Amino acid sequence: MTIHQTTPVRDDVASVLLGYRDEFVALRRKLHSEPELGFRELKTSALVAGLLKSWGYEVTRGVGKTGVVGTLRNGDNGASVGIRADMDALPIVEATGLAYASTTPGIMHACGHDGHTTTLLAAARYLAETRKFSGTFRAIFQPSEEGGAGARAMIADGLFDRFPVDAIFGLHNWPGVPTGQFGFRSGPAMASVDLVIIRVIGKGGHGAKPAQAVDPVVAAASLVLALQTVVSRNVDPLDTAVVTVGTINGGVAANVIPDSVELKLTVRTFNEAVREQIKARIIALAEAQAASYGARVEISYPRGYSTLVNHERETAFASQVASRHFGDRRIEPDFRAITASEDFAFMLQERPGSYLFVGNGDSADLHSPRYDFNDDILVDAARYWVHLVQDYLADRDGNSSHQPPEGTDAP
Repeated sequence: MTIHQTTPVRDDVASVLLGYRDEFVALRRKLHSEPELGFRELKTSALVAGLLKSWGYEVTRGVGKTGVVGTLRNGDNGASVGIRADMDALPIVEATGLAYASTTPGIMHACGHDGHTTTLLAAARYLAETRKFSGTFRAIFQPSEEGGAGARAMIADGLFDRFPVDAIFGLHNWPGVPTGQFGFRSGPAMASVDLVIIRVIGKGGHGAKPAQAVDPVVAAASLVLALQTVVSRNVDPLDTAVVTVGTINGGVAANVIPDSVELKLTVRTFNEAVREQIKARIIALAEAQAASYGARVEISYPRGYSTLVNHERETAFASQVASRHFGDRRIEPDFRAITASEDFAFMLQERPGSYLFVGNGDSADLHSPRYDFNDDILVDAARYWVHLVQDYLADRDGNSSHQPPEGTDAP
């Protein structure tokens, strides 16, 4: 793959990062070829901890099982800031055909966490070598974002008590957004997610004698159609929500009416009131539809991640960092809320901060077996983190000596 230079070398930070770009591209591809699932990131966390320690960080491993926190202090400013990167991969069979494709069958980095980890490592190295900030920087490498709520595990393990920060930031690459463009959104930015498991229970029998059975397949089919009205007829049109029936399982033969059918749903919302409204409506519909066919239901409704709500002040600051060091043309206007979910939401419930996005270009979508992180954005994303830390940890008088000189606005 050809690595295109998208960063102007007039920026001193960019010049240094470009100097070890190839090293970090190789590191990213190594991580890609050796993916690990949530809470099993043993090799990944050991590699991260080793690099941080070699650069002079205070390193703590095992935070939230396999999480790593690197601490770097400089100067006498009492301020502190944290940046989080996720490390885990997904249980997906890779189909990219890349030379550095996953060597672990059935597991791949299909969401770009290999790139997120590498980006933060590159920024951490620069900050350690230059120390052009005053305060405390925390590099937080989180396990198990993909469904395991690794953020919540780190918090439960005392993350913000043991490693206090005044603000916390994170980013995600985003396919479909032009390469290297930054996206910011204050308030609800990513949806909550809940899993719903509905078991429709009837009475099995011979397919030739339906009158002697209670057919859960018909009841389940009716329920699937009824669920389509939850968003269209119960949720305010100005609110956003998603109810998707992802699986239907039941029956073993064409001539047998099964005893039960199982449905699994995913529910996405952007505020708690709508979240509760949808839960109540799904339960009521499921019970009524089943009863109308003489069947009954058993419902499990485990809560997933909360809505990711970016703090207004910190999001404005994060956007200003991009504008100051990259230029307004590198910021996506009117970046829309995303119906995918993120457990960084739990960190934002504990500390002020913001979660931002950087364009991955015209790549396959996230969680696709053909997805790959775009190495062209690695330097710019790392440079963004460096500038954010330096600007946040400016001198006590509020003046940062690390702003670029006039005329360094990026194209």
